[in-house]
Amino acid sequence: MPTDNAAFRHVQPNNAQLAIPVWLEDRQDEMKTNSATVGRMDRLSEITFLLPATPESRTFLGELRSLLAEVAYADSAGSVSTAGVVDQLTLTPPRPADARPVTTFQLADVSGPQVAFDAGRSLGVWGGDTPDARPLPAGVEMADLTRRLAGHVKRVDHTGVNLPAGPTSPEQWHDLVSALASASTMYRYPTGEEWPFVLPSTSGELLGDIHDFVVGREPRFELVYDQGLTHTEWQFALWTDLTRTELELLFPEPEGITFPGLEEFFRVVPVRHPWPGLGIRFDLYHRIDEGPSDWETGEWLVTEGGRIR
Repeated sequence: MPTDNAAFRHVQPNNAQLAIPVWLEDRQDEMKTNSATVGRMDRLSEITFLLPATPESRTFLGELRSLLAEVAYADSAGSVSTAGVVDQLTLTPPRPADARPVTTFQLADVSGPQVAFDAGRSLGVWGGDTPDARPLPAGVEMADLTRRLAGHVKRVDHTGVNLPAGPTSPEQWHDLVSALASASTMYRYPTGEEWPFVLPSTSGELLGDIHDFVVGREPRFELVYDQGLTHTEWQFALWTDLTRTELELLFPEPEGITFPGLEEFFRVVPVRHPWPGLGIRFDLYHRIDEGPSDWETGEWLVTEGGRIR
């Protein structure tokens, strides 16, 4: 879901590389845009959050692994590097069987953070000066987030990328959505905002549609086209076993905030990190004591939003 624009604006120094709209990059030939390859994807099988192979990135990934230690489908097996540290974390949708895409966090030979789709294209980072830009809220260190939430994160609802509309033209946005929709089961947000979601699905569901509404079709992936955002932002929505009151006590303002109209669902906690031009936030969902909702199963997105084809 999007940011509250007044609270989530970020100023970065002018930089020639950041000043061009590199919303879609070629991983083999960085900084050149070509959406044709994305459009040729038969099936979106993996979404990878790439971080530069630096000590800071290893620390961040290690904290993320600890944060998701209670998530049954989070796996870092076989990803220990020659330095003896984990350099990859994979989230595989538990239901239905063989649903794709999987979501991976990985250290790589990249100059900055990227979100890569398995056809070889990736969303880069953009951050620029805007006259009314405001700093991000204080946020917390990643290690502090992990410490406070230890044992309380049970599932990952979705990951996502919020793209600033300024450097991303409407044509680029629609081309990106169209390309990903052609290779996945992507659905409109039912209330009309430009927040489409990719739901993991089987190959049969990709050809037809999703009719089986189950808990476990996660993590999904969200794209946001944000008119007020001045930087690229990553968002990670986590299901916790904590109540709204407990989360408010754990992350009081200004460390934690809420978005107007969404206070009853989750609390937002930005985290500090070493990568200029990128915002990272965690949306912490409150505990649900009733049976699974139509949000958890994906039914609301499928039946009310409708598929993008």
